[in-house]
Amino acid sequence: MIIVGLGNIGKEYENTHHNVGFMAIDVVAKANQLEFKLEKKFQAFVCEYIYQNEKHLLVKPTTYMNNSGLAVKNILDYYKKTSEDLFVIYDDLDLPLGSVRIRKTGSSGGHNGIKSIIQYIGTEAFARLRIGIQKQKEIDTIEYVLSKFSKKEKTEINKTLGYMPNIVDDLLSKGVNYIMNHYNGVGHEIS
Repeated sequence: MIIVGLGNIGKEYENTHHNVGFMAIDVVAKANQLEFKLEKKFQAFVCEYIYQNEKHLLVKPTTYMNNSGLAVKNILDYYKKTSEDLFVIYDDLDLPLGSVRIRKTGSSGGHNGIKSIIQYIGTEAFARLRIGIQKQKEIDTIEYVLSKFSKKEKTEINKTLGYMPNIVDDLLSKGVNYIMNHYNGVGHEIS
């Protein structure tokens, strides 16, 4: 399985709303004592995750959000994987802060990283996990997604991120249907 967290590289983007996909992947890597290495041929930071004697990849594209599909396509092509082997974690403005939604397929919902992946791999049929970063209506969208989490928001997001190692392990051992049934809605009961 290729598990991709979406975000933007660079210190200025750390702990911003739009980087919650990177944050989720980082939590999984840290929980398993894994280190990311820059793989220039993929345009991504990658680490191998051996789970139940099978090799999986954790991936953070270095192409910036709006061009995430390039790195995803490079990796899928190199390993001769299809969209069925792909799982993408990213932020969602319309979900309550810290809540989780998992789906097997769907449109981009206006998310530029997902739009890019769909464009590059030619299908919407890949599993994904959205983490809510709900914004207030009066705030400019771009300004909001590139802003840092407040202390209160960070506390909420960290609770949700704490589920990520279990979600990924359950994805790898029990499949997407299981995690959809088991984790959809996480975040509501913990806030």
